[in-house]
Amino acid sequence: MEPWLKISLTLTLIGFLKEFRPSEAFYYEYFVGPKNFTEDQVNREALPISVYSTLVLQVFAFLITDMCRYKLLIIVVGLSGVILYSLMLWTTSLLGLQIALGFNGLFYGAAVAYYTYIYTKVDKEHFERVTSHTNAATLAGRTSSGILAQILVSVKWMDVEQLNYISLGAMVLTTLWACILPPVKESMYFQTEEVRHLPFSKKVVSAFVVIKGHLIKAFTNRKVIKWGMWHGFAVAGYTAMEYYIQTLYSLLQTEDQDLYNGAVVALQTFLGFCSSLLAGYVNVTWRNKLDMALAASSLVAGILTIAISQTENIFLCYSLYILNSTLVYFMTTLVMGQIAKEVVEDSYGLVVGTVTFWGQAFTAILTAVVSSEGTGFNLDVRGQFVVYGSYQFGFCLIYVVIAITNFIMNKREKSVKS
Repeated sequence: MEPWLKISLTLTLIGFLKEFRPSEAFYYEYFVGPKNFTEDQVNREALPISVYSTLVLQVFAFLITDMCRYKLLIIVVGLSGVILYSLMLWTTSLLGLQIALGFNGLFYGAAVAYYTYIYTKVDKEHFERVTSHTNAATLAGRTSSGILAQILVSVKWMDVEQLNYISLGAMVLTTLWACILPPVKESMYFQTEEVRHLPFSKKVVSAFVVIKGHLIKAFTNRKVIKWGMWHGFAVAGYTAMEYYIQTLYSLLQTEDQDLYNGAVVALQTFLGFCSSLLAGYVNVTWRNKLDMALAASSLVAGILTIAISQTENIFLCYSLYILNSTLVYFMTTLVMGQIAKEVVEDSYGLVVGTVTFWGQAFTAILTAVVSSEGTGFNLDVRGQFVVYGSYQFGFCLIYVVIAITNFIMNKREKSVKS
């Protein structure tokens, strides 16, 4: 087995384990059921904590990931998951739930180390493949956990509370496997051969000079800017929707209906798994086509989101959400693979982190404006989804303009050359 593939497969097991959390499919039912929190407490006071803490802790993790050479932060992902599910199981207060969701923010914030570790260990020629592998591993973990959750709940072998014990066990395994992950001997900025023996203060100065140079070089490339902007900002609308989709499921559920959240998670992520793998192997010259593809995908995502907001049938809601998710998974994997071709090898992890931060920042802004009480419009869940769909329409228009502008510019260049 080639060394790059061995490293990729080792990391993908961590990706699988960290996403193997059956309780995630029914967290809303758990909060308003066994935990006895009100809908307003969950939607207005608890869930926004996860959004905001992810943003803040992502900045912190982003700054120290390279300094700690990635592995330590991957271990932190596992440990934060252990604390999260321990609190979810045994806390009884709203404050305890908010603290737990704060650790959920750390779990997602530190995950940047998982997604960027691999780029320090393999050559650029393998970037598209390993991007596909790491994304597919997390989706495979969610698929398996969704299937298990649905089976256990449907046959009544476990209730929604007991699913948290399985999630806790998976987080323990994630932590243990992360401990034996091959270390990164040299990081890109703080632990290079040139600065390794310098005092800490000089390491920091040297690192930030290199980071600044990489950021300037990457984000003066128009393709990186426009594709990174789509990945960060357009996906923020989908991410915000993900936080509240289970609230909508609960609203649509009738008294005699069972929830199939686990089956939805399984099918959604299985199709995402397939689409992510497909995106890694699509052999298309995207130079003059990707902008219009992004516009089309944003249009479709907007239509699907608006339809989700208006449906009264939970099974139609499930179906539309699955289609939307599959589209997003395919396009994000495709976009990041194309960005990888436009940046220098050593800066790709930095670009991924920056783009991810843009997305989380705008998710937090959307949450504050749309759903938070006191700071925003305090919309109900249907109103929130209308906003998210309209937001996608806005990005469709932006990328139609970009595509048309590029087409005109390319025509002019060809006419000048001829």
